[in-house]
Amino acid sequence: MKKVAFKTLGCKLNYSETMTIRKDFEEEGYDVIEFDSQADIYVINTCSVTQGANSTCRKTVRRALRRNPEAFVAVIGCYAQLEPGEIAQIDGVDAILGAENKFRLLELFDDFHKRSEPMVYHSDVNEAVDFHNAFSADDRTRAFLKVQDGCSYNCSFCTIPMARGESRSPRISSVVRNAEQLVEDGFKEIVVTGVNAGDFGRGTDENFFMLLRALDRVGGLERIRFSSVEPNLMHEELIRFTAGSGKIQPHFHMPLQSGSDEMLGLMRRRYQSELYRQRVELIKELMPEAAIGVDVITGHPGETDERFRESYDFVDSLPVSYLHVFTYSERPGTHALEIEPNVQDSVRKERTHKFRRLSEKKRFEFDSSFCGEVREVLFEGADHNGAMLGWTDNYVRVGIPYDPRHENKILPVQLGARSKEGYLIGELTPEAKREQRVIAELVG
Repeated sequence: MKKVAFKTLGCKLNYSETMTIRKDFEEEGYDVIEFDSQADIYVINTCSVTQGANSTCRKTVRRALRRNPEAFVAVIGCYAQLEPGEIAQIDGVDAILGAENKFRLLELFDDFHKRSEPMVYHSDVNEAVDFHNAFSADDRTRAFLKVQDGCSYNCSFCTIPMARGESRSPRISSVVRNAEQLVEDGFKEIVVTGVNAGDFGRGTDENFFMLLRALDRVGGLERIRFSSVEPNLMHEELIRFTAGSGKIQPHFHMPLQSGSDEMLGLMRRRYQSELYRQRVELIKELMPEAAIGVDVITGHPGETDERFRESYDFVDSLPVSYLHVFTYSERPGTHALEIEPNVQDSVRKERTHKFRRLSEKKRFEFDSSFCGEVREVLFEGADHNGAMLGWTDNYVRVGIPYDPRHENKILPVQLGARSKEGYLIGELTPEAKREQRVIAELVG
């Protein structure tokens, strides 16, 4: 029995696709083991977002070959689609599969023997028109469900359209079936994910709002979150539906990239800062306790000191909860390479640091505002130095003393002070404690 190990570089969508490929191997009888173990086959699912993709991929290949120099190494995914020639120069790589072929490993290779030269399966990204269902879990409580792939936008800094092709998605009925399967598997929460999830249904008679309404009706599903949705696709009806739903959590992640309208124009974004502010204000009006996460890019060409300050002040003025801050990285074939002035690396890093400090401040203020309240928490199973962690409905990290009986349960918790590890210290309510004691006695 051959042993196979997987490594995912990049986003949650990549993780869900890796898990799907992993499941295919398991069904064919392969033994799936940890990546740092001695495997016969290593599969590396790559990312293309940053300039460091090459070095990260190279290091990961070397890491695998240190465990087994004779192992078959396959590099798949976004970086494999964009730069197959670069990857072919990495010693020890046996197979390179781009966007259209990454799900065909078992079909294309039946022996997985070491090769003297890598086999490259690469096609024009426009041929990547099929949608491949995928979902993954980072624990036994939350599952990430892929509902959309590719992107039909053309942002100045981004290679995803070149790596994944045009926006595409399955029918709502297919997504619902996958969600029902996840519920049967015991998951309490589903996170809806995609490259541009809000663009679900492009070119069809379905859309993202219709999808959420269908998922909201799935029996047994207790929590729904949706990952990054563009401001221009975060329609008012979507926000209002979330506010009235008993399943969709009051947690939004909405990319901004810059608070400067001039920068948004240079970035080829499809909105201006005023629309973003309106979306945030409506969310907070209808759901005052909602968490709002923001994506920001620093150091994009054309970002002068004045435009950076405008962006920083805009984000600082918003009642948002946390930031994901990305330092601009040059990517071949993108429009941003034609924009001037270029921003020095040291300035980019300094601006990133400022935004990350702002994120820490926003996160601390948001989390601390719920101290003393009781909120429902879905608990994970891992033991974190004696603590069991989980998330509230509005995405506050909470810890209680470890008890494996609470895994994958949604329990009311009194929230206390923030720990040095960054989570709020919680305690089950007296009612919850009594209920859990009764359940434990009945179970025996």
